[in-house]
Formats: sequence, structure tokens, C-alpha cells
Amino acid sequence: MELQTAGIVCSFFHPAASDQLQGPTMILLTRRAEFSAAHYYWNESLSPEENRRIFGRCANKNGHGHNYTLEVTVAGEVDPVTGFVVDLKWLKGVIEERVTSVYDHRHLNHEVPEFKTAIPTTENIAVAIWHRLAPALAGKAQLQAIRVYETPDIFAEYRGES
Repeated sequence: MELQTAGIVCSFFHPAASDQLQGPTMILLTRRAEFSAAHYYWNESLSPEENRRIFGRCANKNGHGHNYTLEVTVAGEVDPVTGFVVDLKWLKGVIEERVTSVYDHRHLNHEVPEFKTAIPTTENIAVAIWHRLAPALAGKAQLQAIRVYETPDIFAEYRGES
């Protein structure tokens, strides 16, 4: 099927026109973003010695940095007109506004409000991002998972409250 508007022809797939796709189709869609940030691990209720024992080099209050990769997974039915679960340009804008513009090139412990009291571990970063994105996605798509890679070998995934 084609849609022509202002001299631009857009082809799109209409599920109703296919024998292979019948009825609503639930899809998981993931958008990836990146940000660079510094952090350190420190629990104020512990002694400096305990912090160093538990967190090792990550307890250095000067911090250290990572190039994080964020994956935001949403679920929804494929729109029969657009073929989209959600407009990816819109989703990119929400991620930029609510996460990357706040976290990128920041010292998480000192500059991001949720980490004034919470240790910015990969796990806590994933939960914090969920809470930043969920309100903006409500009514547009169902937030399914937040995955944050601290390194290529270490990531945390949060899927909301059980």
C-alpha cells in the first residue's frame, strides 16, 4: 500500500492485507542510546574502610567514567496504518530529554538528583531510568525493560515492579 503526500510516496505494510498476520500483533521494540558519565560507589552509613573493602577501586570519590549503552524496550500492538509499535523518532526524543541530556557527561553522584542518596550502580541506574521514562511512555507504549550496559560485559536489566 502507498501513501502519497506533498510529493513524497511512502510505502507501508498493511497487516490486514496479509494472510500471514491476522488480528493484533504484540511486538517488543528496543531503542538504543549511549551516554558517558562518571560515578563512584560509596555508602555513607559504612566506614571508609568498609567502603574500600566492599567497593574496592570504585570507592575512589574522584570517580571513574564509563561509556554506557542504554536499551529501552517497549511493547505494543503494531499500528495497522504505520506498521509501528511507537514512532522511533518520538521515542528517541523522550530518551534524550529524560535521560541522556541529564546523564551524559555528568558525575552521577554529584549532578543527578536520584544519586544524591542512591549509589549509582548499574542496577540503580537501570531503575532510575525506568522511573524517568515510564510516565512519558504511558498511553503511547508499554515500557517492558531497561537494560544498561556499564561495559560490554556487564549490564543490568530492570523490568519494573514484580
